Amino acid sequence: MVNIEQLWKDYMNFEQNINPIIAEKMAMERSRDYMSARRVAKEFEAVTRGLNRNSPSVPPTGHPEELKQVDLWKKYISWEKSNPLRTEDATLITRRVMFAFEQCLLCLGHHPDIWYEAAQFLEQSSKLLTEKGDVNAAKLFSDEAAAVYERATASLLKKNMLLYFAYADFEEGRLKYEKVHQIYNRYLDITDVDPTLAYVQYMKFARRAEGIKSARTVFKRAREDPRSRFHVFVAAALMEYYCSKDKNIAFRIFELGLKKFSDNPEYILCYIDYLSHLNEDNNTRVLFERVLSSGSLEPEKSVDIWNRFLEFESNIGDLASIVKVEKRRSAVLGQIKEFEGKETAQLVDRYKFLDLYPCTPAELRSIGYSEVASTAVKSFHPLSSIIIDPEEESSNMPRPDFTQMIPFKPKSQAIPGDHPVPGGVFPHPPAVAQLCTLLPPPGCFRGPFVAVDMLMDVFSKIQLPETAPSPTADNGCDTKLFDLAKSVHWIVDEGQEGTLSLPGSGTKRRRKLGTGDRLVVGIEDSEDDELSGAPPVNDIYRQRQQKRVK
Repeated sequence: MVNIEQLWKDYMNFEQNINPIIAEKMAMERSRDYMSARRVAKEFEAVTRGLNRNSPSVPPTGHPEELKQVDLWKKYISWEKSNPLRTEDATLITRRVMFAFEQCLLCLGHHPDIWYEAAQFLEQSSKLLTEKGDVNAAKLFSDEAAAVYERATASLLKKNMLLYFAYADFEEGRLKYEKVHQIYNRYLDITDVDPTLAYVQYMKFARRAEGIKSARTVFKRAREDPRSRFHVFVAAALMEYYCSKDKNIAFRIFELGLKKFSDNPEYILCYIDYLSHLNEDNNTRVLFERVLSSGSLEPEKSVDIWNRFLEFESNIGDLASIVKVEKRRSAVLGQIKEFEGKETAQLVDRYKFLDLYPCTPAELRSIGYSEVASTAVKSFHPLSSIIIDPEEESSNMPRPDFTQMIPFKPKSQAIPGDHPVPGGVFPHPPAVAQLCTLLPPPGCFRGPFVAVDMLMDVFSKIQLPETAPSPTADNGCDTKLFDLAKSVHWIVDEGQEGTLSLPGSGTKRRRKLGTGDRLVVGIEDSEDDELSGAPPVNDIYRQRQQKRVK
């Protein structure tokens, strides 16, 4: 509310005009509310300062200004949650907070976290009212939370899986399983999305709510969907192993997926991890042989499989089997260009364990092990943090001194002759810089302007005397400026020595110059041009000045 003080004064004047006795009583009763409202109004103005309520709702871009607006909106919402009115009415607090959320969604409607936080707040308010015994208000807020999820998934964020999953969990918490099925089916009906993760979460919900048979039904649907990836097979197999305790069903699911994804190294590694977890050495070795000898994997994609096979044999096999696998691995890796001439680098994999390596990081780099490791499609070892230390790499790389850099802020209207970017010209010497601070700005001078080229040409042709002339004053003072100028030989026109070309109104005039003559620019000659530079003999003014000095 704006101008709350003026509103209070107008109200008091209104009451005074009607009945002064009642006005005093009303002032005492309403003064507390007025003070509270004035305090909250000042806090509200401080919290909302900087909010751009007119910005359009666009998808997140990560721009600093956008991040600043998100932070300001969240601070405003947190302030509303802190109950600045200090009221005990939970419904009023919820309404004020939801009003702040609605204002925020007008500008940040494409941000899923705002929708989720709004629904979460309504859900928490519903639980709080349920504990207090207000069942009707609690049900109302719970339905409003569902409406928030419905608005988000039906309008701006209809392809956002996070809100679909949160909406499904919310309805599952209210035991509305049929509604949850509708939520998942609505997302799976969208044709231009990847439904793999949705199928995985759908299977987990079906297992929780309706049992393992319902989850198998969902898995069957996912298996028939051409958009699904290998993750649904891994999720279904692990669900059978951990929930139904039947490793045979999990084994059959992995085998079924292997027929479809035999050329996918990530799925094969998941299958290998499962067999390693069961501690079935024979089945694991058979799987390695089947996959690596089938020819379905390209050499570049089989690098991780060969590394796992060598690690497997190093853990449970004898030396002969280790050497045999290593030779087969070297033969396959030899077909890859990055592994040519890196036999020693391949030997490192036989002796390494977790993050322990038989060579120092510098030695690993020298033998090319970092290049070999980087060719793998997916590495399960933190090689980057061991082989190439970021701090060590950054210390060896020369970097500019950012403290000496000047921000690129070009001038909108640069002065003629000035550099448009700060720092493009050399700084002035200290004495000149001090003088520039004392001089008025260039805009104050509007002319007349000096022809710099002509002036510099005159200066370049001046012949200065080798020794300074003796002072002409009788008092023995230093040489005056005009005394020095009289001893200068002015030679301007090189075409005719001893002459000076003067710019006139259309004609050029020349005059002989000698020692003691002055440079005079004019249209007509005067008698002063022919006089000598020496002072007259009977100079009354100079005589009086000399008497005063004595």
